[in-house]
Amino acid sequence: MSGKVSLLFTDIEGSTVLLRRLGDSYLDALEGHRRILRDVWRRHDGAEQGTEGDSFFVVFPSPVNAVRAVVDGQRRLARHEWPGGERLKVRMGIHTGTPGISDGDYWGMDVHRAARVAAAAHGGQVIVSSTTSDPVKHELPDGAALRDLGTHHLKDIPEPERLFQVTVAGLEADFPPPRTLGTASSLPVPATPLLGRDGDLARLDELIRRPDVRLVSLVGPGGAGKTRLAISTAATTINQFPGGAYFVPLAEAESDEVMWSSIAEALDVPPREHPPARLTSYLAQRRLLLVLDNLEQVDGADRVVAGILDRAPRVKIVATSRRPLGLTAEQQHVVTPLDTDTDSAAVELFVQRATAAHPSFAATAPDRALVAAICRQLDGLPLAIELCAPRVRVLSLEELLERIDRRLDIASTTRAIPDRQRTLRDTIAWSYDLLSPGLQRLFRRLAVFSGGADLAAITAIAADPLDAIDPLDAVAELHNANLVTVTPGSPTRFALLRTIGQYASEKLAATAEADDLRAAHATYYADLATELRELRESRHLTARDLAEAEVGNFRAALSWATSFDTAASLRLCAALSWLWVITGDLAEGRRWHETVVARAGTTPSADLAACLRGLSNLLLVQGEPHRALTEALRAREMSSSLGDRSGVAWAMSLIGTAQRQHGDLETAQRTLAEGLELHRRLDDKGRLARILGNLAGVEEELGHLDRAEALLRESLAVLEGLGDAHETAVQGQNLAYLLAVAGRVDEASTLGRGLIPTVLGLGSPGLTMAFANTMMTILARQGDAGIAGRLFGAEEAMGERLGVVNPYHADELQEVLTLVADMMSPEEWQAHRHHGRSERVEDLLAGLER
Repeated sequence: MSGKVSLLFTDIEGSTVLLRRLGDSYLDALEGHRRILRDVWRRHDGAEQGTEGDSFFVVFPSPVNAVRAVVDGQRRLARHEWPGGERLKVRMGIHTGTPGISDGDYWGMDVHRAARVAAAAHGGQVIVSSTTSDPVKHELPDGAALRDLGTHHLKDIPEPERLFQVTVAGLEADFPPPRTLGTASSLPVPATPLLGRDGDLARLDELIRRPDVRLVSLVGPGGAGKTRLAISTAATTINQFPGGAYFVPLAEAESDEVMWSSIAEALDVPPREHPPARLTSYLAQRRLLLVLDNLEQVDGADRVVAGILDRAPRVKIVATSRRPLGLTAEQQHVVTPLDTDTDSAAVELFVQRATAAHPSFAATAPDRALVAAICRQLDGLPLAIELCAPRVRVLSLEELLERIDRRLDIASTTRAIPDRQRTLRDTIAWSYDLLSPGLQRLFRRLAVFSGGADLAAITAIAADPLDAIDPLDAVAELHNANLVTVTPGSPTRFALLRTIGQYASEKLAATAEADDLRAAHATYYADLATELRELRESRHLTARDLAEAEVGNFRAALSWATSFDTAASLRLCAALSWLWVITGDLAEGRRWHETVVARAGTTPSADLAACLRGLSNLLLVQGEPHRALTEALRAREMSSSLGDRSGVAWAMSLIGTAQRQHGDLETAQRTLAEGLELHRRLDDKGRLARILGNLAGVEEELGHLDRAEALLRESLAVLEGLGDAHETAVQGQNLAYLLAVAGRVDEASTLGRGLIPTVLGLGSPGLTMAFANTMMTILARQGDAGIAGRLFGAEEAMGERLGVVNPYHADELQEVLTLVADMMSPEEWQAHRHHGRSERVEDLLAGLER
């Protein structure tokens, strides 16, 4: 054939990897491939010009013949049953032109152009040039269509080429961008903009430009967007590399031999240049950028990279991996998940992908809040968000959020995603399968923790004493594999992202050790809770910070123990009563106490009595004195039967406080006085200080102000030697209130304003509200009625948000209205009060400090 002809090149994608998987069966697959395609070429008048390995060069008399041949060929290849259940992915490229002929061989730029068009295709894809697409667009075979891929630069061909994909109904149609090489467009061209990575790009650009940096590794958990960021980095820095930027996908490679071959294939060098020594000599003559994608599973990847860096001084490498390479020259850049605020890139990504899948999707302000909640549950992982967002076609945002616990199995709706990323489960399993058995064991055991743990807890609960590897080294390995996050602090904490933690939980549940591990976890955290309860008397802030860091583990331990270990649940409940009050989680604390007490039965024990006291205290804070009194009386009776004088004394304090809230001040005075005498005979200064303060409150209401002041000053003197910052602030604000009521307003103001930094630093909602009321009283008596009204409204709203009932609300309101009656009208007071309901108590108090 001479004149204008259509030139077709084909080859099997990933033939090296396929050969390693099939072994001797590869020859059967190769022969089947040749037999099918030769029959197709013959049927459509194609003349085979050459066959080398798994490739064909075929000439057709017209574009119509050529396109019909490739459509027929791809269909028959897809139907064929290949050895080992594999699928041969053949890439095909067609260009139409007028090549020269010499001794029956075709030559010239049209031949080269056709080869480059074929090289741009992915396995299973057909790409044609515009000289082929134009004549056939009205004569396509049934089920075939043309998709415009845009203009691209082909290697060694100066003029840009418009490329089209021939899609075939029933066959794969979604592929990554064409593999054009040598310029910015030689990299894969993402279909959507990169979101939320401006800071990453700026740092990576700076690293690539530094002459002393040759290797930059993008490391992070699976699905964090490492590949996408690497491609964008290469695209923005390509002008620094006259030899171009080359993307080398290595997800299918497992050895250094396959990695060398993959690099050679990406560079499109002749077969004789494929051996490592010759390839590095080839690279040494060029200044280019290699993007080596997915190195974590490649055995010997570090040796390959080191070899290139040693022998090709003008080559720079951007690598992506779930773990660092460990080379001296390596500059690591950690790719973290996206932020998940309402206006974050994670939300924008979700909206973008949801709109692409469902054009009528519109994100209102409430919708964006729901989207942000979904993104938080997905840990801000771009892959997870991209997998989840298209589900808006069939589910509302509320339904998606409810079903998010199934996030591991949300599958991609596009076939262009690699198999290892079809679901989050596949993505995490990829990393898990690369771990040694010992690391796999530790990884799944980490699922027992909620919110992470420090090294001491991991060593005590999850580490296997028979393992040769030190627990710290093992956790460091998991961190290097980006399966564990590290939060610096004192102590350092190690945790699993939600998605990774869910996978680990499933792995743990499938073992015989899950129950024993959870029992060990409950015992460990019951011991820790007991230690922190004692520590708070002398180092309150330290105890609070440590306890708040472990709230997730305390909840997990309580959840398991309430069903399987009553003794551990009682220990936990007894030791954590103070925490729920300090953090303001009153409803949760009450729920745990009621559950534990109900399941414990009636058998007396010190821990059950302590739980009853804790429940009584929570009920008092929530404004339920009747039931609080019942539980406190039960606790006193139980402690008495056990001979526990300390428990009896502390129950007396609660009983007296409940009686005070009932309004029975005389009885409360007698009860608290009796309890105080009991406490004076015990060595428990912390509780002594508290009952002194409780009795002072009753004496103040009875009008015995001098007696009340003496009790409060004694309480503060006791606390001075303990170091309990929280209780010192409580009794200090009680004294400030008493001084204000006694008419010593300047003293009260000085004391109150001096306490503001401590109160704000403690961050206890209950204390903050009580202190706000004290400062409101002081301000009203000083004549600052406006700020007093705002503080009253802010405290009122805060109590409603937290579910804290103020039993003295009506009395306090009447008192302040009386105080400000000569300063403003009731309507003006209500306006200030209403204004304050939209403000934060903490902000108003901070303003008073200034």
